[in-house]
Amino acid sequence: MSYESVDILQKALTKDVFNYAKSPKKAAGRALGTLVEIINFYLLKSWGYEDYIIIERSIPEYGNNNITHNVEFSLHPTEFVGNINLKTDDLPFTAKKIIKLIKINKQLDSTKIKGTQLLSQSKLLRNSCIIYEDDKKNFVASLREEKDTAWNISIKKLYVQPFVIFECKRVGVEEGIKKGPQTIEKAKQGAYVARSISSLQKIRMNDGSFYGILQLPSGELQYEPYNKFLKHIIDSNTPDLLRNFVLTVGIVSNHGNWFTSENHNKELKVLAQSYDWLLFLTDEGLSQFVENLLLNPTKRYEPVREAFINSYKSQKTGNSFTKVKISLLADKAIQEYFKKNLSKIENWFNVISPIKKNIKHLKLDINSLTQKKWKEILT
Repeated sequence: MSYESVDILQKALTKDVFNYAKSPKKAAGRALGTLVEIINFYLLKSWGYEDYIIIERSIPEYGNNNITHNVEFSLHPTEFVGNINLKTDDLPFTAKKIIKLIKINKQLDSTKIKGTQLLSQSKLLRNSCIIYEDDKKNFVASLREEKDTAWNISIKKLYVQPFVIFECKRVGVEEGIKKGPQTIEKAKQGAYVARSISSLQKIRMNDGSFYGILQLPSGELQYEPYNKFLKHIIDSNTPDLLRNFVLTVGIVSNHGNWFTSENHNKELKVLAQSYDWLLFLTDEGLSQFVENLLLNPTKRYEPVREAFINSYKSQKTGNSFTKVKISLLADKAIQEYFKKNLSKIENWFNVISPIKKNIKHLKLDINSLTQKKWKEILT
């Protein structure tokens, strides 16, 4: 079955999953927002960027560290620290246990070790698990593979300064909204973040076009038409251009509101002119994810539905289906689904801006940025 629109899909979730809630449709709408974030995360993971990701990072404004903004996902320069093995009997895999086994543990400030668990006793996985954090770096642990009764864990050092951020936005007029910011205000908030965290600043000319402007360490201002300058920086190896540059990516979807990827409303226009890349997750794509993994999965993907239902049922004991924490079995099933269907999943996204680009061009831009000599650039 394929749903004609997210509105119909939302009604299906309202009936089949959230019928116990005081406001079933709103509960289904919030769950759809979580699904967009999960799809975004597993797309990045499928592209091979897991080792670069930090989730819900506070990113400072360019030139103004006093103001920070939380973003769903940020990609950071990465250095390999090491691999360790922990036995299943050692669960939970806490930050303290992992830090104790890495070779440089005595060089680290013990007060900076986080209270996180990479894998809990009940096998709840923490994605992009930060185990140590100070002003300059984060150590992030990731599960690699299970062998017999032991797990291999990879530890990476991620620099604080990101080179890409991703934000997921719900835009449009929300039915029945009574308080809180209207979605145009949320769109403006997203636009403000997109235009304030990178050294590459965007200004509008009197003909409506955009120029990019960047101040070099010498104080000299360098400027070009925005998209030309953007490509120049991404293709460059010049530290002065790359040091504080952040590529900004927004992902939006309908959520039962009244716009499409072809028919832009005010909110979409605001976001399209602010993010370097704005992607539209189609109704069809979100519908396929929900149908195949949550409502009518095959036996292989049943753990995904189970984690989803357990997280939203009226008597739930905890959430095991978010971008941050997810059931280990659900994680394995989603990874398999994305691996088997990656080309189809990439086609779930339409590129709103820049025009005449597709999602493969975005992947090329990110690949280019991951391959920079960031240690030298940031020193």
